[in-house]
Amino acid sequence: MLFGKNVNKYYFKYLHFFLIGIVALIFVDIYQLKIPEIIGDIVGEIDRSTLTYSGLVEYVKEMIVVIAIMFVGRFAWRICIFGNGARIESDMRSQLFKKSELLSQLYYQENKVGSVMALYTNDLQTIRHVFGGGTVMLVDAAFLGIFAFIKMFRENQKLTFIAVIPLICLACCSVFIGRFMRKKFELRQEAYAKLSDFSQESFSGLSVIKAFLKEKQEIKRFAKINKDNMDKNIDFVKTAMLLERLFFGFLIGSVFVILYAVGSYYIYKGIDGFEVDALVKFISYFDALIWPMMAIAQLINLRSQAKASMGRIDQLLNHPIDVKDSDDVINDHVINGEITFKNLSFTYPGGNREVLKNISLTIPKGTSIGLIGRTGCGKTTLVDLLLRIYNIEEDKIFIDDIDIMKLPIKTVRDAVSYVPQDNFLFSDTIANNIAFSFSDVNMDDVKKASIASDVDSNIMEFNEQYETVLGERGVTVSGGQKQRISIARALMKNSEILILDDSVSAVDTKTEETIINNLKQIREGKTTILIAHRITTVKKLDKIIVMDDGEIVGYGTHEELEKTCPLYQEMVYLQRLEDDMGEDYE
Repeated sequence: MLFGKNVNKYYFKYLHFFLIGIVALIFVDIYQLKIPEIIGDIVGEIDRSTLTYSGLVEYVKEMIVVIAIMFVGRFAWRICIFGNGARIESDMRSQLFKKSELLSQLYYQENKVGSVMALYTNDLQTIRHVFGGGTVMLVDAAFLGIFAFIKMFRENQKLTFIAVIPLICLACCSVFIGRFMRKKFELRQEAYAKLSDFSQESFSGLSVIKAFLKEKQEIKRFAKINKDNMDKNIDFVKTAMLLERLFFGFLIGSVFVILYAVGSYYIYKGIDGFEVDALVKFISYFDALIWPMMAIAQLINLRSQAKASMGRIDQLLNHPIDVKDSDDVINDHVINGEITFKNLSFTYPGGNREVLKNISLTIPKGTSIGLIGRTGCGKTTLVDLLLRIYNIEEDKIFIDDIDIMKLPIKTVRDAVSYVPQDNFLFSDTIANNIAFSFSDVNMDDVKKASIASDVDSNIMEFNEQYETVLGERGVTVSGGQKQRISIARALMKNSEILILDDSVSAVDTKTEETIINNLKQIREGKTTILIAHRITTVKKLDKIIVMDDGEIVGYGTHEELEKTCPLYQEMVYLQRLEDDMGEDYE
């Protein structure tokens, strides 16, 4: 069986199913060996010419009872034991998903999504098999094997040793074969993970592939990876079949031939009073013993695969949760929205370059702030730290004069509405996407948020309106519509702090102006941070922060920065030049 801190609890949780299933399986093993006895007795009476019609009827009745008991028992153990495999698989999948939700972004930067998804499919299926079929193999190997051996020994001791010695050698070989098969299985799983990674990435970037006419190249790359996956699977299956079917089958077939030959010789010579009925029973018992011995080999192989899969699963389940609450968090604080940075510097985990350098700033409650700067200057990193996406040093970021590291992560994130750069939308209705923060959809609030983000008129043009189901990642709507639906989702949450990360870049200037004016009205008294690349997006906000190379190089109103900040002046000049060129082109 399989043991470890992430699976041991399931033995206790489903102990009653294990016990019922094992007891039923033992009963089946016991009654299964009554069939050779009945058949042997019938053959013996036929050989001695003592079988009568009434005696045959009694034998048939006895066999019917045995078969009925076996039917009920097999039904019970399959429901309980195979059902346990499915139950444990389901529980572990939930456990994996829960842990996956708690892991930080750093984990997913180091591990591809396709590799993680392979854990939910192939690896969990292997765990299900070891708890289902593996339990059956273990019980049969222990009980059916012992019962069959005892009955064989009673029939003829010499023949028993002739039959069992090759099977013991077979079981010993299985230990070494299991180690070899584990390596083959790991290679197969790695090939499947690579295939999953490539497929997931290709489907996500399908529009880019089509735009650059790279379909043929991607098909060739997929064919190569798919062939490698096929080769690893075929190699695994061929090796398994060669060892389990040809080698084991040849060995067992040879033992059958030897038993028939020696048994027939015993009958011919009358050795030990051995008769035909005894040979029939003995061969039947040996036939029943083959499965337990084969089960040992298969169990070793299956357990080797399950250990490899469990090792991969353990890597995720045992991965430390690095972004979590400290032991001395303040649980009863209600966030108002004032934000303070004090000499904040930040380097990404595993990196060697400071992304943020000595950021010191206070954003009063109710202020609308623009955050602008060159690409890669640290704007998104700054707001990510506000969301506790990464850990930071204590006494660097404060919300309402309380260290953000002393506030519960849930409290911080509840107080923030966030629209990320990628504007991720779920494959669900538009209404459910906008009302994502709530368990119940209030259509009046959904519509108000949509009007505020200037997307209501677009939604009403769809056939299903707010019940329109979006494609994966929102591919069925335009970039501008996706941004405005994301803004509506954030506005409906109505948090004390709103962060829009380059969230109006795909809309025209008129729509942008409408959204900004609506924000100033509905967000009055609440803190709003708007990251942008266009001056027009932030020029009417209360204050503007200008960043360059991880540092704040300007802070003030649009008019103040035009006088005091060289980088801001340069950006204003370039964007005016760009606008003038656009007008000339028109």
